[in-house]
Formats: sequence, C-alpha cells, structure tokens
Amino acid sequence: MSDDNAVRSRDRRTERTGPVLFYRQVVAELRKVVWPTQEQLITYFFVVMAFVVFVMALIAGLDLGFGKAVFWLFNGKSSS
Repeated sequence: MSDDNAVRSRDRRTERTGPVLFYRQVVAELRKVVWPTQEQLITYFFVVMAFVVFVMALIAGLDLGFGKAVFWLFNGKSSS
C-alpha cells in the first residue's frame, strides 16, 4: 500500500501546472493576505529606515575603527 502512495506522490510532482491555473492560484492566495493599513505601513517604513541607518552607522564605525587599528598596527601610528 505504501508503494502505491509513493508512486502517486511521484506522479503528482511531475504534473505541470498551466499558466492559467497558476495565475488563479496566485490570485486566490493574494486574497487571503491581510494587507496593512496606511498608518501601519508608514510606521513600518520608519522603523525599517531607522534600523537600516543604525546598522549602516554601526558597520561604518566598525570599518573605521578596524581600519585605524590595522594602520596603527602595521605603520606604528594612526593614518590621520
């Protein structure tokens, strides 16, 4: 019995979905999505932007610090 299920499962995986059926399935899934309100969207936008600016500043600071440390280590003094 389990061999029959494996064969059926394998046959289902090899079946191709046509473009029209695929489009209908995509539209059906998008109807299930709970879209954010405009207020939520604006809030999320500013939260993401603040996080990106923070991470950029953190990485820039680490890059500057490691760069100064490497120049100090190999030159014996700071490059500035």
